[in-house]
Amino acid sequence: MLEERLAALESRLSRVEDELAITRLIAAYGPLVDAGAARAVAELWTEDGEYDVEGWHMRDRSQIHAMVESPAHQSLIAAGSAHFLGPVHVTVHGDAAEAVCESLLVRHRDGRFSVWRAGANHFRLARTTSGWRIDRRVTRALDGSEHARGLLRATADGAAEEPATAP
Repeated sequence: MLEERLAALESRLSRVEDELAITRLIAAYGPLVDAGAARAVAELWTEDGEYDVEGWHMRDRSQIHAMVESPAHQSLIAAGSAHFLGPVHVTVHGDAAEAVCESLLVRHRDGRFSVWRAGANHFRLARTTSGWRIDRRVTRALDGSEHARGLLRATADGAAEEPATAP
């Protein structure tokens, strides 16, 4: 009886630790990308991890690194920006997981801050020897489209929808 209770407790604690690690991984994206830390941002993904955001489909760490160093991104952060993700809903399936959250991109312009973009995000994650990493992230603007709303419904709790890579 005691062994069963300890095993159940260990299982619950392991799940909570996984959820916390994934939440922290996703929370790290905003500060790192706003700091222009290209290598650290790229290392949030698996080696061949994908990031699919409107108009840009990155297929590995080198392409994610290049996005952070791109003139478009560098000009955005040079003017002032804040990428905010969360809160995140995480579902763990052993060594794989899914996470869903909304995001805001806040820009500084003409002495003022304004929300430039609101997004829906669906993550697939994998446990690696280096810890949890993003295997695939799909982001779409919350512009009322069914595709963006579908990403928010894409939780693994029985109503999972595999998000398409294009609207």
